[in-house]
Amino acid sequence: MTKKKSIHFEVSERKILLRIVDLVIAFVGVYALSLYFDFEYVVVSADNNVSLILLGVYVSVFGTIFELYDLQKASRLDTTFKNIVITVSTVVLFYLLTPILSPVLPDERLQIVYLYFTLIISILIWRLIYIYLIESPRFYKRVLLVGEISNIDVVVKALDTTDPNYKIIGFINSEITMPDAVRYTGLKEFEAIDFLQTIEDENISEVLVASFNTEAITPEVYHNLMLLLERGFKIRDYTQVYEELLQKVPIQFVGKDFYKYFPFSRSNENKLYIFFHRTFDIVFSLIGLLAGALLLPFILIGNLLGNKGPLFYVQERVGKNSKNFSIIKLRTMIVNAEASGVKWAQKNDVRVTAFGKFLRRSRLDEIPQFYNVLKGDMSIIGPRPERPFFVNELSRIIPFYQTRHIIKPGLTGWAQVSTRYGSSIDDSLTKLQYDLYYIKHRSVFLDFSISIKTLSTILYYRGQ
Repeated sequence: MTKKKSIHFEVSERKILLRIVDLVIAFVGVYALSLYFDFEYVVVSADNNVSLILLGVYVSVFGTIFELYDLQKASRLDTTFKNIVITVSTVVLFYLLTPILSPVLPDERLQIVYLYFTLIISILIWRLIYIYLIESPRFYKRVLLVGEISNIDVVVKALDTTDPNYKIIGFINSEITMPDAVRYTGLKEFEAIDFLQTIEDENISEVLVASFNTEAITPEVYHNLMLLLERGFKIRDYTQVYEELLQKVPIQFVGKDFYKYFPFSRSNENKLYIFFHRTFDIVFSLIGLLAGALLLPFILIGNLLGNKGPLFYVQERVGKNSKNFSIIKLRTMIVNAEASGVKWAQKNDVRVTAFGKFLRRSRLDEIPQFYNVLKGDMSIIGPRPERPFFVNELSRIIPFYQTRHIIKPGLTGWAQVSTRYGSSIDDSLTKLQYDLYYIKHRSVFLDFSISIKTLSTILYYRGQ
């Protein structure tokens, strides 16, 4: 078997490609503008490096906030165009508001408009090339799935919408097929005897093994996997790909060998990381409380008109090492919302007041929790603290649920910026997968990513 050469881009490669080319194309556009027109506001030269670096930083940071590097959104023209316009509008506005680092405003104010449209057009042209070339089928990663029939549907559904370029072409049953066995029709099945030939014919670039009972793999399939491995062919485990693409831990497939899946981040024991993390918590919570004090008069008026009752409420939550603490929040529900008993908060919950809905979506209801952060009960970033009643219930149903309590809970976290509000056991399972991913991969870079995504959540009014 000779493997056909195919070109495909990994997730990380595409994100880096988008960032680098966005910056390059922005500078090329500005240079072309000064080369062919009488444009002097931003000059591409070594003497102007501070202004150029500032422009690059703004494009990268605001592009992240406004989701220019979300691969799902980057693959669609409508959302890409909208995000480019919002990003460039913010970049130019901030560029004008930092005259100490950016160039002096030009006498001819029309040059600012030239810069604005040049950035939009140049980045948009590149993104069109990306969508219609890099995102085309010729660059898809073609994957062959190997696993049990009973697990194929779960695997396909989980990976189907994660990465536009990750295409599962078909599957091979890793078990002995019985005459009366149920067939899976949602994906093309190839015969185990044609394993190696299928890889060549279908131009497969990766084999994904999703067998959760390795003892049941037939000798023929096992032999072919060994041959591929010896030839340097790429073979990956499903749980590894699941965690890489979905950025959450697949705890539903974890068994007695659970310790293999939880080599928790060294940052959890890194004294320097913990020190800077706590310093960030203190500084940011002080800023948050100051901002809350400035907004308090407006919040009081809104509460008086839209909530009609106490402004604050205190509730018991589970913190680090499963110790309970009292959390402070702005009240968003009617008084005595749980008179009939404790229950999940639902989307469009009728108990949420009109002003409470605004507080939730804007995340302003979280402001008093900066006091909990300052006290040390919480952190800015971490798993959301849950109520003892739900923790007890979920711990009995969901394996490893208590593991999320090995670090401080947070105001925001990987689960909050990656999925919707938890209102059921299934939602709690999904949130736990993201929480464990954060604990496992905790780092300064991931904390920064969560901070940026939190800004996106607030700006796009996605809070619940």
